[in-house]
Amino acid sequence: MASFRFLAPALLALALGGVPLPASAQSFNDTQRGDIESIVRNYLIAHPEVLEEAMTELSKRQSAAEAEKHEAGVSKNADAIFNSPRGVMLGNKDGDVTFVEFFDYNCGYCKRAMADMMELMKADPKLKVVLKEFPVLSAGSVEAAQVAVAVRMQDPTGKKYLDFHQKLLGGRGAADKARAMAVAKEVGLDMGKLEKDLASSEVKNTIEENFKLAEAMGMNGTPSYVIGKQVVIGAVGVDSLKEKIGIARCGKATC
Repeated sequence: MASFRFLAPALLALALGGVPLPASAQSFNDTQRGDIESIVRNYLIAHPEVLEEAMTELSKRQSAAEAEKHEAGVSKNADAIFNSPRGVMLGNKDGDVTFVEFFDYNCGYCKRAMADMMELMKADPKLKVVLKEFPVLSAGSVEAAQVAVAVRMQDPTGKKYLDFHQKLLGGRGAADKARAMAVAKEVGLDMGKLEKDLASSEVKNTIEENFKLAEAMGMNGTPSYVIGKQVVIGAVGVDSLKEKIGIARCGKATC
């Protein structure tokens, strides 16, 4: 039987099945390959914890690779992420930390995350908040996002947009154009101008920009955030977001 040390480079490839073997292992004959498979099987049965250790290490490496991609995406696109006029600016426009949220009006987790955002703005007077429409869930989501962009176009201060945003995202039922337009009317927007702006290229360009930014940072769901150099995926809760803001502000969770 071939020695374990000599066969070690080929063990994992054989265990995974279908994974190409290293060149040094491809010269094994059928008997040797059978010996290797037997060694792998017996070892894993005797030491099943190795599989858990391997999966833990794999998860760590994948997380590190994702974090590297996130940070590279933020660095390359920082100006568009934090300062694009196509984002809705809320909170302290001159804040020392910028909190960017990508959201979908039909995202249940985004509804919960909206309360987190409002709490953060209220508690942190130095926080700048940027909202970016990222309609990934349905055609209705795209329609609602288009109306939201048109709302932003006639409300550069963001005050009516925030009212619109809270009512549409916090309301019941699916969001689509009809519902978004009804909310826009409710908050007192100019409906004629809204219809005109909906047909403008700015609406299409804004949503396309948001999708490109999300793709560059490896985002594929909502809510997703950019806080400093950090990309945060999912509704992680207000306490976790506060920690990320602290890290962006002073390098630690609590300044």
